[in-house]
Amino acid sequence: MIRRMILPLLFGLIGAAILVSLGLWQVQRLQWKEGVLADIEARVAAPPVTLPEAPEAARDRYLPVTVSGRFTGEHIDVLTSRKDRGAGYRVISAFETDEGRRILIDRGFLPQEDRGLPRTAVGAGLTGNLAWPAEVDSFTPSPDPVSGIWFARDVPAMAEALSTEPVLVVAATPTGDGIDPWPIGTEGIPNDHLGYAVTWFSLAVLWLGMTVLLLWRIRRRME
Repeated sequence: MIRRMILPLLFGLIGAAILVSLGLWQVQRLQWKEGVLADIEARVAAPPVTLPEAPEAARDRYLPVTVSGRFTGEHIDVLTSRKDRGAGYRVISAFETDEGRRILIDRGFLPQEDRGLPRTAVGAGLTGNLAWPAEVDSFTPSPDPVSGIWFARDVPAMAEALSTEPVLVVAATPTGDGIDPWPIGTEGIPNDHLGYAVTWFSLAVLWLGMTVLLLWRIRRRME
């Protein structure tokens, strides 16, 4: 009888061990993600500084900065959507600082139906955060040459199109024209690792329960 129960017992224990290890891995991922989110929040909330001469992604990501100057009128509309607003565009505008630098400003979200409205903002002073969004992959379409709509924020390509430095500041304050600021934050970054961990641990308990049931049925047959 014991021999007939060894294989199901080993199968049950090994399966449960694998499921528990997956749950523990998700707990580790949860701790890592919470650290990443805390770091982002700390960087975003730091006191703003003047725009660095040569920003670097590794050093200056999410760095709060203040800039003053004027919008040149040149802009790119990047197709996007917001849960609370529906479809629309991120408005990326060329901005000439008081020091004569040309940079990119992510002014925020514009509803789809407002795309044709005039944009009159010229002089502006604003606070925002430096960003290097990673939104482009092999599946990202090229900008539509007819409508002028882009499908991702590609900083080097946008800078080339608008003849600016490859520097993007995401505005945290309003810049006019009905464009809602869409500042950098952690709200849109998924953190589902706790739910995944609970799922794996629950499956481990279920697996062990099924193993116990199977062993009980084997024993009953042999009595």
